[in-house]
Amino acid sequence: MSQQQPLISHLLELRTKLLRAIGSVLLVFICLVYWANDIYHYMATPLMQALPESSSMIATDVAAPFFAPFKLTLVLSFFVAVPYVLYQVWSFVAPGLYKHEKRLVVPLLASSTLLFYLGIAFAYYIVFPVVFGFFTSVAPEGVEVATDISSYLNFILKLFFAFGLAFEIPVAVVLLCWAGVTTPAELKEKRPYIVVGAFVIGMLLTPPDIISQTMLAIPMLILFEGGLVAARFYSKPDEDEDEDETEQEKPES
Repeated sequence: MSQQQPLISHLLELRTKLLRAIGSVLLVFICLVYWANDIYHYMATPLMQALPESSSMIATDVAAPFFAPFKLTLVLSFFVAVPYVLYQVWSFVAPGLYKHEKRLVVPLLASSTLLFYLGIAFAYYIVFPVVFGFFTSVAPEGVEVATDISSYLNFILKLFFAFGLAFEIPVAVVLLCWAGVTTPAELKEKRPYIVVGAFVIGMLLTPPDIISQTMLAIPMLILFEGGLVAARFYSKPDEDEDEDETEQEKPES
């Protein structure tokens, strides 16, 4: 029973953290749902500006005018609540970390959140105008461009997640080097393979067009170089240092 009690207490704490994270998303959603249509209109602006004057977006499903803004607002609520969700994750795992690990995790959580937001902003302000302008300009003669609102939502959410995750590359590089899996020098030697891999990932994460693929691959390569620079300041922790910290943290008998 004494061994089961710590496990049960950890599970109860995990449940509390999950409920708080979900509750934060729902709270943001309740605050934003009133402006769901306005939020969708704002997200649709890049496409609306690229459409011909006589064209507009359409809804082919009866319930799409309601569910599309509703779904977008729910996803946006998660994006807004990401810092608090990550804080709940941090507060759960922090007691089991060493001091030097805590010093690393805190800036990584902050930088990963900022990079995720930067990826979304890059997709909306840079990628969307170029991609939609290209798609609408190459439509065959006699074809009227009228995009379904549900299809458009799925398209932009896929790009948001793709660019948001791709912008986490510096964090991934730092973690790999810090854990001793690789070193900045080894990654530099594998740069040609990483360039090819960036374009392959761009092909898999973005819609099947060369423009969005390239506009994802190039920032990934730039961020990879930035991750190499940041990784120089981190090295694999010394096991002896970990043992010394562990002994220092033990209470005196």
